[in-house]
Amino acid sequence: RVRLVESGGGSAQAGGSLTLSCELTGSAYYSYCMGWFRQAPGKEREGVAVKNWGAHRTYYSDSVKGRFTISQENTKGTLYLQMTNLEPEDTAIYYCAADEGFCPPAWYRKSYNYWGQGTQVTVSS
Repeated sequence: RVRLVESGGGSAQAGGSLTLSCELTGSAYYSYCMGWFRQAPGKEREGVAVKNWGAHRTYYSDSVKGRFTISQENTKGTLYLQMTNLEPEDTAIYYCAADEGFCPPAWYRKSYNYWGQGTQVTVSS
């Protein structure tokens, strides 16, 4: 069955960088909309960025556009989120998510069948 395993969370100073990884296992057919969501304490989960596996089309939330980059490594079945110029407001648990099919324009509202366990990102000022 499909599993998503995140890694790479941790702590950083404001203005610093971190890279998250998400390995997809259990599927040999990569036709997914995959991406990252986050949930800060006391807040609802929000979309960060998604992309169609094997394609160039990407979507970002306004709050991270220009600072975060979503990418993939096909041979490893791994999705990445490069986070630069981090802000304290980026502090949250970050989750990798995937669903069959293509990412729609309203990617932040669709439901995703597969979720990782989450990884903590903490940014201090």
